Amino acid sequence: MKVERSLFLSIIKKKKMSRKIKLLWDFRGEDAKKTAEHHTIHLKDFATLENLSFYEIDIQEKNEMLFSAFIIVDEKDMKTYRDALKPHRGEIA
Repeated sequence: MKVERSLFLSIIKKKKMSRKIKLLWDFRGEDAKKTAEHHTIHLKDFATLENLSFYEIDIQEKNEMLFSAFIIVDEKDMKTYRDALKPHRGEIA
């Protein structure tokens, strides 16, 4: 029984996936969309220079005067991104 239980637990640990975290930077005003689009360039550059992985980098619109640039990363990499880039907020993706 003990061997079966440890085998079961090891299978579960292997299947357990890391959570994805969405880090966001908010931009407000008439130029919010262009500023958010420009910010995505810097996010891509940082990930490339630091050799970090990510799932997606894009912008999202809340309304015509509020846009956010975002990057979706593994939870294990979140602190590296957070400490270096100072996002305004984060959420589970």
